[in-house]
Amino acid sequence: MRRPAARRRQEPTIALINIVFLMLVFFMIAGTLSPPMDRDISLVETETLEGREPPDALVIDKTGELRHRGVVLTSVAAYLDRPDHRSRGIVRLMPDRDLPAAELLRISAKLRAAGAEKILISTERALR
Repeated sequence: MRRPAARRRQEPTIALINIVFLMLVFFMIAGTLSPPMDRDISLVETETLEGREPPDALVIDKTGELRHRGVVLTSVAAYLDRPDHRSRGIVRLMPDRDLPAAELLRISAKLRAAGAEKILISTERALR
């Protein structure tokens, strides 16, 4: 009787592909995707700068009081009806950090009801 020819064992290429794929995913997650900042560069610090609102912004303090250019307003309608207001379409709000979110939503709803089409909220952005 003849013995059957011995079959060559194939290399496990699927296992190799899986390992390479897992290594790729690991290095994408663990590695930096952007180059690090140059060590010779110092960023500008703005902690000591005096913050000023944009001239057209409606400022809301933590108690819900409305101000525009330092003048206290009695209502959102007073802001929208002032003579120097160009358009009712876009309103820029600058709420205080400690203003409750419910109060901000209430003021935004009043602005919408008075005719504001788009409300932009200006915030502080920090690099940390």
